[in-house]
Amino acid sequence: MKIISYFFRENILHKLSSQSILLLGFIGVIIIGSVLLYQPFSISSGSITFVDALFTSASATCVTGLIVVDTGTYFTTSGQVIILSLIQIGGLGVMSFSTLFLFFLRGKIGIGGRELIHETLTYFDTIDIGALLKSVFVFTFLFEGVGTILLTARFMFDMPFNQAIYNAIFHSISAFCNAGFSTFSDSLIGYRSDIYVNLVMAALIFSGGIGFVVIYELYFIFKKGMKLHKLSLHSKVVLSFSIFLIVIGAILLFTFEFSVSMKEFTFTDRIVSAIFQSVTARTAGFNTIDIYSFSMSSIFVIVTLMFIGASPASCGGGVKTATIAVIIAFIKSKIRDTKNVNLFYNTLPFNIISKAIVIIVFGVSTVVLFSFLISAIEMDNSSFSNNGGYFIQIFFEVVSAFGTVGLSTGITSDLSSVSRILFVLLMLIGRVGPLTLAVAVGSKENVDIKYAEDNILVG
Repeated sequence: MKIISYFFRENILHKLSSQSILLLGFIGVIIIGSVLLYQPFSISSGSITFVDALFTSASATCVTGLIVVDTGTYFTTSGQVIILSLIQIGGLGVMSFSTLFLFFLRGKIGIGGRELIHETLTYFDTIDIGALLKSVFVFTFLFEGVGTILLTARFMFDMPFNQAIYNAIFHSISAFCNAGFSTFSDSLIGYRSDIYVNLVMAALIFSGGIGFVVIYELYFIFKKGMKLHKLSLHSKVVLSFSIFLIVIGAILLFTFEFSVSMKEFTFTDRIVSAIFQSVTARTAGFNTIDIYSFSMSSIFVIVTLMFIGASPASCGGGVKTATIAVIIAFIKSKIRDTKNVNLFYNTLPFNIISKAIVIIVFGVSTVVLFSFLISAIEMDNSSFSNNGGYFIQIFFEVVSAFGTVGLSTGITSDLSSVSRILFVLLMLIGRVGPLTLAVAVGSKENVDIKYAEDNILVG
């Protein structure tokens, strides 16, 4: 056994890049989860196809929240615990759990482990990886623990205490990990008017979506009694842009839905619903309003927020807030015809700008490709006049899967098995990140060749 373990470690894992190991780690957890969810003890009644088990496992591990069967009624408590475990592992990162396990066994984090954590949680070489990794688990369980207590205090008015604490644990973990899974069949529509539940869930979603590096830095600054302006450029960009998106999203949703999906709401409910949907649209996938009842303007707003997604090194997906901020700064520099790309009085290096451009192009290309493939499969070459609305629903679902958001117009359970498998792949791409996937697939060393320069017309 030792010889086999040594051979596997030295001859297989040693030749793989950290990006490849990260990708394989997620695939491995998804497959294990699929097998467990396919077992009779996970299903409350009837049976489930392996494709549906695979879809559910991928959605949980990739913290997406898209479902083909109702979580609260279709799965037993054992099945729901499996889903919750997949959410926790997927939210924090498969490699984070693996490296922490090795850390407890060996008392230190090796070079390989540092590379994996560097890929999963942070891109900064100056951060103490060991301290960051420990703080990730401490802060995660702290946030989820506080969330559980707060939600239990509210849910116990509506259900027995044991159910209240179970649902509180489930929703607290699902919210912090930005998963969007709910044990309630209507998600959080039943608590639409409950400001308390909305605030607690929104706070958990926001905390899990800004990234562990930002949380770690905020804790360090407050612990040292330092001012917020001492935050790194990354944290300043993430916090400011995240808050900006929440505010703008809430204003637009409030305006567009005032007399549409919110026409029967009180003024307070409209404000609360608009803010919550703006928070959850980028990362989490919980909803307090039926998405199918939204206006086309709001659908466009939500699609935009879902594509942007959460922040780097967080539980969420999408192209990330910092990426969009870099692109905006780059466009701004080109409009002003300045040589340097500046952000918060800092000049960005070229490799960051090029990486942001690659991520955006990869993200757009992925959404376009999967929208085409799934539309071709599901719409059977029908005319736009007959199925234009269905194409919009497919496009919405594709962006939701890519951004690992989980909001749905309700067509997921009607998709064919082939389309569901494509969605599994899409959710995996959204979770590991477009750039990580690209590097993992094409990780061979290439010679940097420079040819003679020439010009081409663009724009």
